[in-house]
Amino acid sequence: MKQDPFQKPYLLAAEGLNKSFDGFKAINDLNFYLDEGELRTVIGPNGAGKTTFLDIITGRTQPDTGTLVWDADHDLLKLNEYEIYRHGIGRKFQTPTVYGDHTVMENLILSMAGPRSIWHSLFGKILDPQKERLAEILETIKLSTHAYRKAGELAHGQKQWLEIGMLLAQEARLLLVDEPAAGMTDEETYRTGELLLSLAGKHTIVVIEHDMEFVRQISQGRKVTVLHHGHVLCEGPVDKVQSDERVLEVYLGRKSKAA
Repeated sequence: MKQDPFQKPYLLAAEGLNKSFDGFKAINDLNFYLDEGELRTVIGPNGAGKTTFLDIITGRTQPDTGTLVWDADHDLLKLNEYEIYRHGIGRKFQTPTVYGDHTVMENLILSMAGPRSIWHSLFGKILDPQKERLAEILETIKLSTHAYRKAGELAHGQKQWLEIGMLLAQEARLLLVDEPAAGMTDEETYRTGELLLSLAGKHTIVVIEHDMEFVRQISQGRKVTVLHHGHVLCEGPVDKVQSDERVLEVYLGRKSKAA
């Protein structure tokens, strides 16, 4: 593992990952390193391997070869999806997957960490520390005034924020957030960026995104990773990435004037 022995180990380290589907190489010798508390944005054209990489992290897909280590000494490739979940890795899909017939509060309660049956989650006693945590999450995702509204009645952006809140209730250390700005208004997109920035440091976050204005909002002073054909094309600050000739050609679909 390419880690300085005098530094704290990476929270997540992927090395030499490969995955093919019927001859198509979705992931190609992928190396990816993530520090605890980091907010990393991953961009790339359709088919770059972004979703497949998230599938591998969460155990939905097994790579053909490679290693994937969590928190220095846990081999994620040997764990089932529910075991990975219990290690504090949570995922928000592009399309919100909230419980539409339940209230915002009930959605958060159902997501709370710990062995809780659905019956106990909804009808059992909620302890004071849990009530305080739920109130804190509602404030963080700006849905305090909608706590007892059915989730299915929320606007698209609010459903996205609720799903992020459900990851917080799960006490996820790593939040995998897939295209959170998709389908949002400009105001919703900006507020989503502010939400993710407020969580950085307290949580480790990987954001898959296409909206470059949104990427710029959440990536100032942070590393951006560009995937292409399942491999890291380049990494660095957002300004450097956006001006990279290879990115202009394969991601933005054009060559730079200097090329």
